Amino acid sequence: MIPGGGQPNMQQLLQQAQKMQQDLAAAQEALAAAEVEGQSGGGLVKATVTGSGELRALVIDPKAVDPEDTETLADLVVAAVQAANENAQQLQQQKLGPLAQGLGGGSGIPGLPF
Repeated sequence: MIPGGGQPNMQQLLQQAQKMQQDLAAAQEALAAAEVEGQSGGGLVKATVTGSGELRALVIDPKAVDPEDTETLADLVVAAVQAANENAQQLQQQKLGPLAQGLGGGSGIPGLPF
């Protein structure tokens, strides 16, 4: 409801929606450019992903490489990538959360992970 019972100013609402759309696009661009890291095995394996979750780099310490035990190395890689993706999701919440709240809570908005 509008205080005083008046009609909402449609031009003003449209301008607010356009600004929110621009802010959301800028935040998504920033996420795509941002990089976060996850690690496992006490830093033996490090994964770097963008804020949008794209794997950019994987660093494996030679101490983690045992030709007789590739399963452990695979587990360390998976854990490092998962940790990096969790960090990317936290970054998404920080960058997009306030914008999604302004768009009605974020639920049901295509393309948003929350």
